Amino acid sequence: MSGQSTGQVSWKNVVAFRLSRHHLTNRAERTALASVTSDIAGAQAQVLLAAQMSLWARVKEARIQDLDSAIWKDRTLVKVWCMRRTMHLVPSHELAIFVRGSARRAEREISWVQSRGVSEQKLEKILKEVLELLDEPRTKGELAELLSKRLGSKLRFKLGGGWGSRTKVPWVKIANLDLPVGYLLHLVGARGAVCSGPSKRNESTFVRADKWIHNWKDMSVEQAEKKLFLKYLKAFGPASVSDYALWTGMLISDAKEIWSKQAHTIADVNVEGSKAAILESDLSELEKAKLDRPNVRLLPYFDSFGLGHKSHRNIVDEANHRKVYRSQGWVSPILLVNGQALGVWSHIRNNHKNTLEVRVLPFSSLSNLISSQIREESSALGQFLDCSSVKTTIG
Repeated sequence: MSGQSTGQVSWKNVVAFRLSRHHLTNRAERTALASVTSDIAGAQAQVLLAAQMSLWARVKEARIQDLDSAIWKDRTLVKVWCMRRTMHLVPSHELAIFVRGSARRAEREISWVQSRGVSEQKLEKILKEVLELLDEPRTKGELAELLSKRLGSKLRFKLGGGWGSRTKVPWVKIANLDLPVGYLLHLVGARGAVCSGPSKRNESTFVRADKWIHNWKDMSVEQAEKKLFLKYLKAFGPASVSDYALWTGMLISDAKEIWSKQAHTIADVNVEGSKAAILESDLSELEKAKLDRPNVRLLPYFDSFGLGHKSHRNIVDEANHRKVYRSQGWVSPILLVNGQALGVWSHIRNNHKNTLEVRVLPFSSLSNLISSQIREESSALGQFLDCSSVKTTIG
């Protein structure tokens, strides 16, 4: 796979290494929100609260207000489509790495549109128009209205809210093809950097990165692909080319091309018979990695720790796999104990009473020590959400 030195490691080494890299062994300091987000290569954010809770699980005494300020006031974190063309929270100063480094997925979408009869010239003109219109935060509806006027076409609304939604969303006609405006925002990811702005009337807005991020710095796709690849292996190694392709949303051929360019930095490892690779600079740390004490975390929906690999064998057993990795891409909140999913959990916040109820459904019986640590995590979650009291139910 690499031609570099080869290591022999156990799954225990791997789990301890990944937990450490994801700041799940020891929480980082409260001031480290941006650096932690960088270290875990972004927090998936289709559900923004889930991304914020991913950072809570990794940062000492974090508060929801801290995350809100970082995203909307200080703008040190930003919400953006990148890997797999899904929303992530990423550090603002590294946004170009994530957007440009995963742009091949958006390029694939552009090729698809062209295959449906839209000329390259026509599509490029429209994408340029979209980028020009996003010089300030705009909702999809606002963008659709302005774009339709520029194109001289009629504004349409059709079903297409995603994830089974019956919401009608704005569409525009391009040549003989009708496309939802939200899809155009995905295509734009191959040409420019667009991120989320503040909500208007409870609707999401989108804006060009250079108009939102302080001291915005862009970079070439090639440079970004190299940096994103290194980020991936630092957070998710040991891993394979297939893992990397799945995580980015790229074709395997594209992933192999990027991987081969960095082969000189990689070391092969044998994980109890399974072949994978890690950055050669991390091999020694991997070989020495171990857990010194029981480790318990409540991880939210779509936590990045469980999204970096094709196989989930080291996270959840086969009998409980579908309780965690569900249909339509949903990944359940999990009770993570020493790197393994030993249950799922949910929470209900009563805004009127300012209380929080956490319910944990373990896959099997838990020790008193683990149960005690679960209650400690629940209490910390209550503090994060600024709740006055927390009730924890196990079982």
